[in-house]
Amino acid sequence: MSDNVNSPAHYTTYPVEVIELTECMNFNRGNAVKYIARAGLKDPAKEIEDLMKARWYISREIDRMEKGNRPS
Repeated sequence: MSDNVNSPAHYTTYPVEVIELTECMNFNRGNAVKYIARAGLKDPAKEIEDLMKARWYISREIDRMEKGNRPS
């Protein structure tokens, strides 16, 4: 049985939990990775939506960087 609060199945598909990776990134990059990693795993019917959300965060990060705001 999966623990949907502490270790959701859609985040434990890979050798490392997604949160362990995303905590090393800024908000936009971490969220993009989160949506890419879980695309189609949480809800197969929303795979494209997950990828579109990732694209939104990537676009936001590019816009932020183009304005001269580098990641910390």
